[in-house]
Amino acid sequence: MSEQDHILVVEDEPITREQLVAYFEEEGFKVTSTGSGDEVLPLVQNSDIILVLLDIKLPGKDGLTLTREIRVQSDLGIILVTSKQEQIDRILGLESGADDYVTKPFDPRELLSRSRNLIRRVQLQQKQRKKNHLRTFDGWTLDLNKRELTSPEADKQTLSAGEYQLLLAFMEQAGEVMNRDQLMNRIRNREWFPDDRYIDVLVGQLRKKLGEKAANAKIISTIHGTGYLFTPEVA
Repeated sequence: MSEQDHILVVEDEPITREQLVAYFEEEGFKVTSTGSGDEVLPLVQNSDIILVLLDIKLPGKDGLTLTREIRVQSDLGIILVTSKQEQIDRILGLESGADDYVTKPFDPRELLSRSRNLIRRVQLQQKQRKKNHLRTFDGWTLDLNKRELTSPEADKQTLSAGEYQLLLAFMEQAGEVMNRDQLMNRIRNREWFPDDRYIDVLVGQLRKKLGEKAANAKIISTIHGTGYLFTPEVA
Protein backbone atom coordinates (compact mmCIF):
# COMPACT_ATOMS: atom_id res chain seq x y z
CA MET A 1 0.00 0.00 0.00
CA SER A 2 1.24 3.44 -0.87
CA GLU A 3 0.64 6.72 0.90
CA GLN A 4 -1.90 7.50 -1.79
CA ASP A 5 -4.31 4.91 -0.42
CA HIS A 6 -6.63 7.17 1.54
CA ILE A 7 -9.22 5.64 3.86
CA LEU A 8 -11.95 7.15 5.98
CA VAL A 9 -12.68 5.71 9.44
CA VAL A 10 -16.22 6.50 10.60
CA GLU A 11 -16.61 5.44 14.24
CA ASP A 12 -18.35 7.33 17.06
CA GLU A 13 -16.47 5.55 19.88
CA PRO A 14 -13.32 7.70 20.34
CA ILE A 15 -10.96 4.98 21.61
CA THR A 16 -11.87 2.54 18.83
CA ARG A 17 -11.59 5.30 16.24
CA GLU A 18 -8.15 6.37 17.48
CA GLN A 19 -6.94 2.77 17.54
CA LEU A 20 -8.05 2.18 13.97
CA VAL A 21 -6.46 5.41 12.77
CA ALA A 22 -3.15 4.60 14.47
CA TYR A 23 -3.14 1.01 13.17
CA PHE A 24 -3.81 1.92 9.55
CA GLU A 25 -1.38 4.84 9.62
CA GLU A 26 1.33 2.46 10.83
CA GLU A 27 0.54 0.28 7.82
CA GLY A 28 1.20 3.17 5.44
CA PHE A 29 -2.28 4.47 4.77
CA LYS A 30 -3.41 8.07 4.70
CA VAL A 31 -6.28 8.14 7.22
CA THR A 32 -9.10 10.60 7.82
CA SER A 33 -11.57 9.98 10.64
CA THR A 34 -14.87 11.25 11.99
CA GLY A 35 -17.35 10.29 14.69
CA SER A 36 -20.39 11.78 12.98
CA GLY A 37 -22.38 10.42 10.09
CA ASP A 38 -23.26 13.96 8.98
CA GLU A 39 -19.61 14.64 8.08
CA VAL A 40 -19.15 11.61 5.82
CA LEU A 41 -20.56 12.82 2.49
CA PRO A 42 -18.63 16.12 2.44
CA LEU A 43 -15.42 14.22 3.23
CA VAL A 44 -16.04 11.67 0.46
CA GLN A 45 -17.00 14.32 -2.07
CA ASN A 46 -13.93 16.49 -1.51
CA SER A 47 -11.08 14.01 -1.25
CA ASP A 48 -9.34 11.04 -2.85
CA ILE A 49 -10.76 8.53 -0.34
CA ILE A 50 -10.89 5.03 -1.84
CA LEU A 51 -12.24 3.07 1.15
CA VAL A 52 -14.64 3.82 4.02
CA LEU A 53 -14.73 1.79 7.25
CA LEU A 54 -18.26 2.66 8.26
CA ASP A 55 -19.86 1.95 11.64
CA ILE A 56 -23.57 1.09 11.36
CA LYS A 57 -24.74 2.96 14.45
CA LEU A 58 -23.77 6.63 14.34
CA PRO A 59 -25.03 9.96 15.62
CA GLY A 60 -26.75 11.69 12.74
CA LYS A 61 -27.16 9.49 9.66
CA ASP A 62 -26.77 5.76 10.22
CA GLY A 63 -24.34 3.59 8.27
CA LEU A 64 -26.89 2.01 5.93
CA THR A 65 -28.31 5.39 4.91
CA LEU A 66 -24.80 6.71 4.30
CA THR A 67 -23.90 3.66 2.23
CA ARG A 68 -26.86 4.26 -0.07
CA GLU A 69 -26.00 7.95 -0.41
CA ILE A 70 -22.31 7.26 -1.13
CA ARG A 71 -23.25 4.71 -3.78
CA VAL A 72 -25.22 7.29 -5.72
CA GLN A 73 -22.03 9.19 -6.44
CA SER A 74 -19.05 6.86 -5.94
CA ASP A 75 -17.72 3.34 -6.44
CA LEU A 76 -15.25 3.54 -3.55
CA GLY A 77 -14.98 0.53 -1.24
CA ILE A 78 -17.30 0.33 1.78
CA ILE A 79 -16.84 -2.02 4.75
CA LEU A 80 -19.69 -1.92 7.27
CA VAL A 81 -18.82 -2.39 10.94
CA THR A 82 -21.27 -3.29 13.71
CA SER A 83 -21.41 -4.99 17.09
CA LYS A 84 -22.81 -8.47 17.67
CA GLN A 85 -25.80 -6.95 19.46
CA GLU A 86 -26.59 -4.79 16.43
CA GLN A 87 -25.86 -7.35 13.74
CA ILE A 88 -27.90 -6.75 10.60
CA ASP A 89 -29.05 -9.07 7.87
CA ARG A 90 -26.25 -9.07 5.34
CA ILE A 91 -28.77 -8.68 2.55
CA LEU A 92 -29.59 -5.23 3.96
CA GLY A 93 -25.94 -4.32 3.51
CA LEU A 94 -25.98 -5.70 -0.02
CA GLU A 95 -29.09 -3.75 -0.93
CA SER A 96 -27.46 -0.61 0.44
CA GLY A 97 -24.39 -1.14 -1.74
CA ALA A 98 -21.70 -2.19 0.76
CA ASP A 99 -18.79 -4.40 -0.29
CA ASP A 100 -17.96 -6.16 2.98
CA TYR A 101 -19.11 -6.55 6.56
CA VAL A 102 -17.30 -7.10 9.89
CA THR A 103 -18.63 -7.58 13.41
CA LYS A 104 -17.02 -6.22 16.58
CA PRO A 105 -14.83 -7.32 18.17
CA PHE A 106 -12.67 -7.96 15.10
CA ASP A 107 -9.02 -8.79 14.58
CA PRO A 108 -7.31 -5.67 13.17
CA ARG A 109 -5.13 -7.88 10.97
CA GLU A 110 -8.21 -9.39 9.36
CA LEU A 111 -9.71 -5.96 8.80
CA LEU A 112 -6.42 -4.81 7.29
CA SER A 113 -6.37 -7.80 4.93
CA ARG A 114 -9.96 -7.22 3.85
CA SER A 115 -9.26 -3.53 3.34
CA ARG A 116 -6.22 -4.16 1.18
CA ASN A 117 -8.05 -6.72 -0.93
CA LEU A 118 -11.01 -4.42 -1.44
CA ILE A 119 -8.79 -1.48 -2.38
CA ARG A 120 -7.03 -3.65 -4.98
CA ARG A 121 -10.38 -4.65 -6.49
CA VAL A 122 -11.64 -1.08 -6.60
CA GLN A 123 -8.41 0.16 -8.18
CA LEU A 124 -8.45 -2.65 -10.73
CA GLN A 125 -12.04 -1.86 -11.64
CA GLN A 126 -11.14 1.81 -12.07
CA LYS A 127 -8.16 0.98 -14.31
CA GLN A 128 -10.22 -1.35 -16.47
CA ARG A 129 -12.70 1.33 -17.34
CA LYS A 130 -12.07 3.50 -20.34
CA LYS A 131 -13.13 7.12 -20.21
CA ASN A 132 -16.57 7.57 -21.75
CA HIS A 133 -16.57 3.89 -22.71
CA LEU A 134 -20.11 2.86 -23.58
CA ARG A 135 -21.73 -0.51 -24.16
CA THR A 136 -25.25 -0.93 -25.52
CA PHE A 137 -27.97 -3.58 -25.55
CA ASP A 138 -31.65 -3.54 -26.53
CA GLY A 139 -31.77 0.29 -26.55
CA TRP A 140 -30.01 0.59 -23.19
CA THR A 141 -26.56 2.17 -22.70
CA LEU A 142 -24.11 1.38 -19.90
CA ASP A 143 -21.40 3.95 -19.19
CA LEU A 144 -18.51 1.94 -17.72
CA ASN A 145 -16.78 5.06 -16.50
CA LYS A 146 -19.72 6.42 -14.52
CA ARG A 147 -21.46 3.08 -13.76
CA GLU A 148 -24.51 4.75 -15.23
CA LEU A 149 -27.37 3.03 -17.05
CA THR A 150 -29.42 4.98 -19.61
CA SER A 151 -32.80 3.71 -20.77
CA PRO A 152 -34.12 3.84 -24.35
CA GLU A 153 -36.12 6.88 -23.19
CA ALA A 154 -32.88 8.58 -22.02
CA ASP A 155 -33.59 8.19 -18.30
CA LYS A 156 -30.36 7.78 -16.32
CA GLN A 157 -29.73 5.86 -13.11
CA THR A 158 -26.61 4.81 -11.23
CA LEU A 159 -26.03 1.12 -10.53
CA SER A 160 -24.79 -0.17 -7.19
CA ALA A 161 -21.45 -1.97 -7.20
CA GLY A 162 -23.14 -5.37 -7.13
CA GLU A 163 -25.65 -4.49 -9.85
CA TYR A 164 -22.87 -3.15 -12.05
CA GLN A 165 -20.73 -6.25 -11.67
CA LEU A 166 -23.68 -8.54 -12.30
CA LEU A 167 -24.71 -6.67 -15.44
CA LEU A 168 -21.13 -6.81 -16.76
CA ALA A 169 -21.07 -10.56 -16.14
CA PHE A 170 -24.33 -10.99 -18.05
CA MET A 171 -23.18 -8.78 -20.93
CA GLU A 172 -19.88 -10.62 -21.28
CA GLN A 173 -21.74 -13.93 -21.53
CA ALA A 174 -24.77 -12.70 -23.48
CA GLY A 175 -26.76 -15.54 -25.02
CA GLU A 176 -25.34 -18.12 -22.61
CA VAL A 177 -27.15 -19.56 -19.61
CA MET A 178 -25.26 -18.83 -16.38
CA ASN A 179 -25.99 -20.61 -13.11
CA ARG A 180 -25.77 -18.91 -9.72
CA ASP A 181 -22.38 -20.39 -8.93
CA GLN A 182 -20.89 -19.02 -12.16
CA LEU A 183 -22.33 -15.61 -11.41
CA MET A 184 -21.02 -15.70 -7.84
CA ASN A 185 -17.54 -16.32 -9.20
CA ARG A 186 -17.76 -13.21 -11.36
CA ILE A 187 -18.60 -10.71 -8.63
CA ARG A 188 -16.44 -9.61 -5.76
CA ASN A 189 -18.58 -10.41 -2.72
CA ARG A 190 -18.45 -14.20 -2.80
CA GLU A 191 -16.76 -14.52 0.60
CA TRP A 192 -19.39 -12.27 2.16
CA PHE A 193 -22.46 -13.78 0.50
CA PRO A 194 -21.80 -17.47 -0.20
CA ASP A 195 -25.41 -18.47 -0.82
CA ASP A 196 -27.81 -18.36 -3.78
CA ARG A 197 -29.96 -15.66 -2.22
CA TYR A 198 -27.30 -13.07 -3.01
CA ILE A 199 -27.61 -13.57 -6.75
CA ASP A 200 -31.40 -13.67 -6.68
CA VAL A 201 -31.56 -10.37 -4.77
CA LEU A 202 -29.16 -8.73 -7.21
CA VAL A 203 -31.07 -10.02 -10.23
CA GLY A 204 -34.28 -8.62 -8.73
CA GLN A 205 -32.67 -5.23 -8.19
CA LEU A 206 -31.21 -5.15 -11.70
CA ARG A 207 -34.51 -6.20 -13.29
CA LYS A 208 -36.28 -3.39 -11.46
CA LYS A 209 -33.87 -0.85 -12.94
CA LEU A 210 -34.42 -2.41 -16.37
CA GLY A 211 -38.16 -2.05 -15.89
CA GLU A 212 -38.80 -5.79 -15.80
CA LYS A 213 -40.75 -8.14 -13.56
CA ALA A 214 -39.67 -11.73 -12.96
CA ALA A 215 -42.87 -13.23 -14.42
CA ASN A 216 -42.31 -11.76 -17.87
CA ALA A 217 -38.65 -10.70 -17.88
CA LYS A 218 -37.15 -10.63 -21.37
CA ILE A 219 -33.72 -9.06 -20.90
CA ILE A 220 -32.74 -11.30 -17.98
CA SER A 221 -34.73 -14.51 -18.35
CA THR A 222 -35.02 -17.15 -15.64
CA ILE A 223 -34.08 -20.62 -16.82
CA HIS A 224 -35.82 -22.77 -14.23
CA GLY A 225 -33.58 -25.31 -12.56
CA THR A 226 -30.48 -23.80 -14.14
CA GLY A 227 -29.97 -20.06 -13.72
CA TYR A 228 -30.35 -16.95 -15.83
CA LEU A 229 -29.98 -15.93 -19.48
CA PHE A 230 -29.11 -12.46 -20.74
CA THR A 231 -30.87 -12.38 -24.10
CA PRO A 232 -29.96 -9.12 -25.93
CA GLU A 233 -27.00 -8.70 -28.25
CA VAL A 234 -24.31 -6.45 -26.78
CA ALA A 235 -22.43 -3.79 -28.73
